[in-house]
Amino acid sequence: MHRVVVDPEVPADVASLMRRNGHLLSRFRSGWNPEPDGASRVPAVIIAAFGATMLAGLAGTLLVGVPPAFSITAAIICLTVLATVYLATKPAPADSIERVLYRHARHYRGGYLIIEDFDHGARQLLGRAQRAIDHILRSRVNVMGMLDSVRNAVMLPAEEWEIARLLTKLSALRARHRHMARGGRTPEVAAAMAPMERALAASEAAVVARVEALERYAAHVTQADHALVSQGQIEVLRAQLPEYEQLVAETGAARFLAPEIGNLSDDAEQLRRALRDSLRSAHEAFRHLDGPIPGQLP
Repeated sequence: MHRVVVDPEVPADVASLMRRNGHLLSRFRSGWNPEPDGASRVPAVIIAAFGATMLAGLAGTLLVGVPPAFSITAAIICLTVLATVYLATKPAPADSIERVLYRHARHYRGGYLIIEDFDHGARQLLGRAQRAIDHILRSRVNVMGMLDSVRNAVMLPAEEWEIARLLTKLSALRARHRHMARGGRTPEVAAAMAPMERALAASEAAVVARVEALERYAAHVTQADHALVSQGQIEVLRAQLPEYEQLVAETGAARFLAPEIGNLSDDAEQLRRALRDSLRSAHEAFRHLDGPIPGQLP
């Protein structure tokens, strides 16, 4: 499930509200307006329709002999239907999530992107980028501050926004390109469109490179997480080592197991080095994200 992507310039509380309510943003985009906008006139319409039904029933009774009970029943049914329609379309309270979010969506128009802004290929790339970012931010080494967690919290959402922004441009240009290509192309038109197709392909490759850089960073973070967990488990075992050494000494089994027990310290040192190397690789991958990717869309 893809989340709403929000410009880092949007206030954090508004951005959080948008990310939690992507379905409402989609409804706004399709034309739904939760603001009153003339809804106050609905009760008057209901009263007028009810009155018209009653008059029609009265006329039917006087002119063609329709039973009064039938006219009254028809009027009640009409009133019930109209009241139900009114309640269904009644505007939400001014402080409701729908209306608050609607006002934010209008104020920060262009500051958020929803699933409808991306074509199929763009959605796949965005999903890959978001999964990599989530994995990095939730990793043990990041939460424990072993990575540059503060900078991650700033840079990674900015990278997500930039990737999403480029993908929406690609999606729009690809849709326009497909529309132009419908119905066949003459050789002259095909030749004229060829450079545009190459530009689209090159730009997509540049965005893919950014996503892959995030995924490499996430992979190094995964290695560091694994090394951190293993190191913790080895340290627990080392803390228990004196008891095992005492047992071995008391049973006279040292000549059988001493070398194996001694290897535990070597294992711990190897894991410390593995963790250090993984963190170094993650930092290098992080720095690589700062570098410009040639050929990206403006």
